[in-house]
Amino acid sequence: MYSSVSAEEAVKIVKNNDRVYIHAAAAAPQALMRALAARHDELRNVEVCHLHVEGEAPYANPEYIDSFHVNSFFIGRNVRHTLAAGNGSYTPVFLSELPLLFQRNILPLDVAFIQVSPPDKHGYCSLGVSVEATLAAIANAKHVVAQINPKMPRVHGDGIIHISELDTFIEHEEELPEVILGDPSEIENRIGEHVAGLIEDGSVLQMGIGNIPNAVLSKLFNHKNLGIHSEMFSDGVIDLILKDIINCNTTALNPGRALATFLMGSKRLYEYVDDNPFIEMSSSDIVNDVRRISQNQKMVAINSAIEIDLTGQVCADSIGGKMYSGVGGQMDFIRGASLSEGGKAIIALPSTTNKGVSRIVPFLKQGAGIVTTRAHVHYVITEYGVANLYGKTIEQRAKALLEIAHPDHREEIERENHAFLQKSYFGK
Repeated sequence: MYSSVSAEEAVKIVKNNDRVYIHAAAAAPQALMRALAARHDELRNVEVCHLHVEGEAPYANPEYIDSFHVNSFFIGRNVRHTLAAGNGSYTPVFLSELPLLFQRNILPLDVAFIQVSPPDKHGYCSLGVSVEATLAAIANAKHVVAQINPKMPRVHGDGIIHISELDTFIEHEEELPEVILGDPSEIENRIGEHVAGLIEDGSVLQMGIGNIPNAVLSKLFNHKNLGIHSEMFSDGVIDLILKDIINCNTTALNPGRALATFLMGSKRLYEYVDDNPFIEMSSSDIVNDVRRISQNQKMVAINSAIEIDLTGQVCADSIGGKMYSGVGGQMDFIRGASLSEGGKAIIALPSTTNKGVSRIVPFLKQGAGIVTTRAHVHYVITEYGVANLYGKTIEQRAKALLEIAHPDHREEIERENHAFLQKSYFGK
């Protein structure tokens, strides 16, 4: 009843001036992306929109500027160059609200490219390791094209669609892109210790991917009854789950299940989540909904930043005016954790960049974007300690942040800040 076509045939549905959505993260359909890019000579003004996608993004080649324009909702390394080259743009949006752009026809979709597991005996496929806004894209796109990949794990939750919902599909087997991290550094381990010290038994965790989250997780083996309600997670949680430290018994939504909207990691992670009822995937408007997040008691949100000024303003998506990543789900979880009974909203970052530049600054760089406002910030953590800014005056915040700045920079930061306060209306 249902038959596949070649990738070259499948992407012929894309026409000039179309808008195409691509399944995010490790679920990005690599074969379809390659086939689309191969049509660059015959296509013009096609908008390709997506969150971060793993693997290559061949359509982002600046030489194809007349054919494709990349619209990033979160800027990944593989498309970051498009903003300077002129063949890319950035649309700021909370991850919790991304599905609304399609549901409300703010960004009408012509085609959705997705990747799914093979159908089961009833004809149902899984969106696998990424749901985010893809369900909304499927429901609202004029045409859905899928790459059916036996390497895509069948993950439980809301990302289950029937093969009849696919207008066109190809069958192409290839490994999912892996994200492999090295061991945390001494600085990252010290940050991890500070963060872990704030996490109580029975806490529900949100954290991303990276060496700081991994450092935090490595310090939790003496904890009990932890949960996961996170936009994403990676390999670091597996051993904690296997030791029943993370059992999700205290989570408010779907107790006994780890909730996420996408996953990225190694092959071990992809094999672990395959047909594992403990892992529950849902769309980002549910997982990142502030009201749902705040229902968890002792919700702990752990996020990072590019720089923080002494009033507590957090820049997390740009380096000055140069866009670097995106808003993502930081504010969703910072706010949700803040409203949680016993919750903790944490910004964790090294005190300096790899080049030794302080990341705690008197003033954000010109053009820097504020992802988390000074009113939302609670805990800020570096390798030098913990600053709790909640309920603090501007002067008290500056003092607390100076104490966790790198010692080599504290005097200069304090001097610049003092000069500013003398001329400001902030008061004490």
